[in-house]
Amino acid sequence: MRIIGGKYKGRRIDPPSDFKARPTTDFAREGLFNILNNRIDFESVTVLDLFSGTGSISYEFASRGATSIHLIEKDMRHISGIKRIIRELDLENIKVIHIDVKAFLKTCSVKYDVVFADPPYDLRWLSDLPDLVTGSGVIKEEGFFILEHPKNLSFKDHKLFFEHRNYGGVNFSFFKPEIPDPISITQAQD
Repeated sequence: MRIIGGKYKGRRIDPPSDFKARPTTDFAREGLFNILNNRIDFESVTVLDLFSGTGSISYEFASRGATSIHLIEKDMRHISGIKRIIRELDLENIKVIHIDVKAFLKTCSVKYDVVFADPPYDLRWLSDLPDLVTGSGVIKEEGFFILEHPKNLSFKDHKLFFEHRNYGGVNFSFFKPEIPDPISITQAQD
C-alpha cells in the first residue's frame, strides 16, 4: 500500500502483519482523490474517517494538507499500527479516537467537511450507514459523506444520494447532509 498524492506521495505504508481488514485499494483511492481534487480545497477541510482500518484514507488527506482529521477505529491492533505510521510520518493533523462508530455518531458535536466510511463489507447494518451518518449532524451544510461499499449494494434511491463511482470491486456512494427544514424548525418552536 502506498500514499497516492501530496507531501508523502509514493511513501509505502505497511499495515501490521496481523491486520485483518480489507484496505481500500491504491487504484480506488487514486480514483477517489482525483474526484476530490476537483471538489475541495484540501488545505481547508476537516475530515472524519470512520472504520479507519489501516488509516490509508486519513494519510491521503493528511498528505494533502487537510486541516484536521479525526480517525475512528475500535480495533486496538489497527490503532496501534495507525499510531506507528502517524509517528513515522510525523503527522500532526490526525487525531485517533478509539470508539465504536455508532457510539461516536451519537455523541459527536463536531461538524466535518468530508465524512468517509469504509466499513467491513459484511457489517450487518452497512445499509443503514447513510441514514446514521447524514442524520447525526456531523456533516457541515456544504459537506458530504462518502461510503465505500460492495457492488451488491446500491444507494441510488436514497433521498440524499448524489453520485456513485466504481473502481473494480470498490464502490463509492456520495451523500449530502440532512439539512433540517427551516419551516419545520419554526413550527416546532411555536
